[in-house]
Amino acid sequence: MKRNWELDELIEHFTFLPHEMQQIGNKSGETRIGFAVLFKFFQFEARFPTHKYEVPKVVINYIAKQIDSSQELYSTGRSITYHRTQIREYFGFREDRIQDGQDITDWLCKNVLYHDHEFEHIKDTVYSRFRELKIVPPTPDRIDRLVRSSISKFEDQFFNTTYEKLPKASLAKFDALIDSIAFLGEEEDEPTGEDNGQLSFHELKADPGRPGLESVFKEINKLKTINNLDLPDNLYRDVPHKVLKKYKQRVATEDIRELRRHPEPIRYTLLSAFFYLRSLEITDNLIELLIQIIHRIGVRAERRVEKEILNDLRRVSNKQGILFNLAQTALAHPDGIIKDVLYPVVNEQILKDLVKEFKNTGPAYREKVHTIIRSSYGRHYRRMIPEILGILQFRSNNEVHRPVIKALELIKKYADTSVHYFPLTEDIPVHGVIRSVNKELIIEKDDKGQERINRINYEISALQALRDRLRCKEVWVKGANRYRNPDEDLPADFDIRREENYKALNQPMDAESFINSLKQAMIEGLECLNVGLPKNPKVRITDKGNGWITVSPLEPQAEPANLTRIKAELLRRWPMTSLLDVLKETDLRISFTERFKTSAVREVLDRETLQRRLILSLYGLGTNTGLKRISSGKHEESYKDLLYVRRKFIHRDNLRNAIAEVVNAIFRVRMQEIWGDGTTSCASDSKKFGAWDQNLMTEWHIRYRGRGVMIYWHVEKNSTCIYSQLKSCSSSEVAAMIEGLLRHCTDMEVEKNYVDSHGQSEVAFAFCHLLGYQLMPRLKGIHSQKLYRPETGMTEDYPNLQSVLRRPINWDLIRQQYDQMIKYATALRLGTAETEAILKRFTRNNLKHPTYQALGELGKAVKTIFLCDYLNSEKLRQEIHEGLTS
Repeated sequence: MKRNWELDELIEHFTFLPHEMQQIGNKSGETRIGFAVLFKFFQFEARFPTHKYEVPKVVINYIAKQIDSSQELYSTGRSITYHRTQIREYFGFREDRIQDGQDITDWLCKNVLYHDHEFEHIKDTVYSRFRELKIVPPTPDRIDRLVRSSISKFEDQFFNTTYEKLPKASLAKFDALIDSIAFLGEEEDEPTGEDNGQLSFHELKADPGRPGLESVFKEINKLKTINNLDLPDNLYRDVPHKVLKKYKQRVATEDIRELRRHPEPIRYTLLSAFFYLRSLEITDNLIELLIQIIHRIGVRAERRVEKEILNDLRRVSNKQGILFNLAQTALAHPDGIIKDVLYPVVNEQILKDLVKEFKNTGPAYREKVHTIIRSSYGRHYRRMIPEILGILQFRSNNEVHRPVIKALELIKKYADTSVHYFPLTEDIPVHGVIRSVNKELIIEKDDKGQERINRINYEISALQALRDRLRCKEVWVKGANRYRNPDEDLPADFDIRREENYKALNQPMDAESFINSLKQAMIEGLECLNVGLPKNPKVRITDKGNGWITVSPLEPQAEPANLTRIKAELLRRWPMTSLLDVLKETDLRISFTERFKTSAVREVLDRETLQRRLILSLYGLGTNTGLKRISSGKHEESYKDLLYVRRKFIHRDNLRNAIAEVVNAIFRVRMQEIWGDGTTSCASDSKKFGAWDQNLMTEWHIRYRGRGVMIYWHVEKNSTCIYSQLKSCSSSEVAAMIEGLLRHCTDMEVEKNYVDSHGQSEVAFAFCHLLGYQLMPRLKGIHSQKLYRPETGMTEDYPNLQSVLRRPINWDLIRQQYDQMIKYATALRLGTAETEAILKRFTRNNLKHPTYQALGELGKAVKTIFLCDYLNSEKLRQEIHEGLTS
């Protein structure tokens, strides 16, 4: 049971009704309060507390006030057995039997374990099942044993079923691959057999590194190796990836010798799960490399041309005046000699500069860039195209984007030829493949004067179009995960569970009710801002620049009176506290290392030894000291011991669980007198960290310069980080913001989220509204923000806002796409796909997507409501600023 309770929650869950008070009867003293606490605890949890201190004091105190008893009298006396019987009979429950455990195991194997292996989640599910059956659950130890035995039974069934599905030919190829890998050697620094193309196990597990031809060919070699195993397409079609990741992690932490020792059903299932997921990851990596390389070719060409222009170009000012003087002089002396008439008015050098400037802008500039792109592509990068088109299968669900697919098939057909033009007999797709500004560069005239399509130039244009379609998932790739069929990102059972999904989002099933509530909120917000604006000295709206909003800066806040004293006292008490001591003390208090479970079948190490090695490993990794240097300390733990713990116990899911345990402990121990009530607000923002190029996520950051990665943080109002995630520099901050709100896994209930300008967009406002969060950005470009009208025919309703008011919201579009928007919001809530993968569909490259257009309209409406509150309330602006700077 959680430790912190709000008053309304206590009233809802722990208030005695008249008929329940009758059960207390004439009980008195500790018997009275003991029975009452057991009664309400059982009513809420459907089980009895395992120890006296499991019930929070605030709950006991609230119950004691209702029954005129003292909280101090609460104890578990000798009458507890009789009390439990009485309570159990009142609620219609019975005690558990041996057969119940077997029934629960069968039920878990059939209904739960096929999609979830998270131990704590399964425990919660077991308790819920006992509640449904009106059975008092057994002790926590027995529940733990029941869950472990259920998982073991399910895995035995899963291993045997999968083994039977695998063809004999695939089993033989597994053995051949493992034998060849073992022959190369298992050490990470061992030569990898590049002469014969054989990959080591370490290379099959490795990330691709920085974009380039070498990385592309390595990934293609990996994918070919895995495809050669001939795994059935439907082998894991209905198995969730999070279940398979457990087995992939297990394989990744074992060496070849350990894999060979497993019985055949286990060995082949583990290997097939590993290679199945790796094939998805490698396919995604190949697509990412392709996108980045196509982008790099164009960017490098533009930089090179711009550098040449800057070195060679002196821009000419007052062009209109120069042209006027030239025209006037030419008309006045139509029969004169240019050198005698025009050069005295405009000297020869200025005319040369004008000619040079024209050549380096417009069509001439594009032609220069294209020439460099063609040279770079034709001499170097074109070698990857046959390989990529030969191994990746591109698809599209939209007829509008099918020309790109046809263009790729055409390129593949002529990839190994040396023809300059495509044959006239070929049906060559142009619309949707070639940009109109590039047509003159791609469509040429041959010696006979016929229009022909230059093959190399057409390939470049098709690849650029492919990049744009891949980024918004209008073109997808068979066998990928992040770039898979976008229809698979949505919940398959949405229509069956429509009512349940709408209820989970707390949204009405009727689109009209949804729209009417938004309209009313917009009308109220606009009216309030319109009336209050003349009396608001810190906000002005003028006609400058087609509507300009000016907001005065906030007044500096005084520093808290006792802040300096607190800092001094902390420094006096703990002047030289080691991070290792902090880590150790934290674990002694809350045992967060228990959240690190082995990826193997069982744990052999005793918990004390494991705890010590985990703390040392976490310290070495977290401080970037490294395990080798940590192992040289005076603690008798060798490098191999720490490396074993790192491989078997420390991975992302375990780390997230441990972090959540620490965060929840902080929330529990906070004194309300100092920290105030539990907060429901958090702020999110990113920070750049330098990183080596041997990482696919490493990118050049446009704003901060330099190569690196981004860490995106979610920090609650009292400065505790509840979620962090690694992202590339160019990936969406909106996706990271939504991901943290949905997946933070702590006890905090987030209602408001403060972001800066990069963490918001109209789509972000729309999805946050559908998911039940208030997005509250601090807008850098507040002067350019616009408001939208809630209805047509309201042109004169808000006279003080006219300069920043725009068109009415298109409610018909929202009405038509309402169900589809809820479907995408449900996909985000359930995590049927990565948040960024879902949001890829709603970018500027996909402006014509009807759901994107509807989300844009919804976002405009929600943002208008927010802006009205933001401009009208200085307190709100201060709250957002404080949240982002605390």
